Amino acid sequence: MRLTLPALVLGLLVAQGAMASDGTAALGGGLGGALGNAVGHKLGGSTGAAIGAGVAGAAGGAAGASKGSRTEAAIGGGIGAAGGSVIGNKLGGKSGSTIGAGIGGAAGSAVGSKMAK
Repeated sequence: MRLTLPALVLGLLVAQGAMASDGTAALGGGLGGALGNAVGHKLGGSTGAAIGAGVAGAAGGAAGASKGSRTEAAIGGGIGAAGGSVIGNKLGGKSGSTIGAGIGGAAGSAVGSKMAK
């Protein structure tokens, strides 16, 4: 409960960067993170969920990004999705983990793609 307000504030700050950036990279990173989190959770619990979210968030961010910013979008999507999965799991269990991975992957991919330009 102590982490709810700081996590919300951080999410709002990162989301501003995501909205100002490349929408396709954000979409890819978000979908990849959420789907990877769900599959990883089935296979390996919360640790598998974080790993699955990171890998799939990176792949989705790279697939959605433009040619010159794929590496940065992949790094941002992977880190964002994995971090969002762990934080979401602490705050809201399995559903919170999936939501966190999706939002983190989207924000990370968008910010990474924006930094490359």
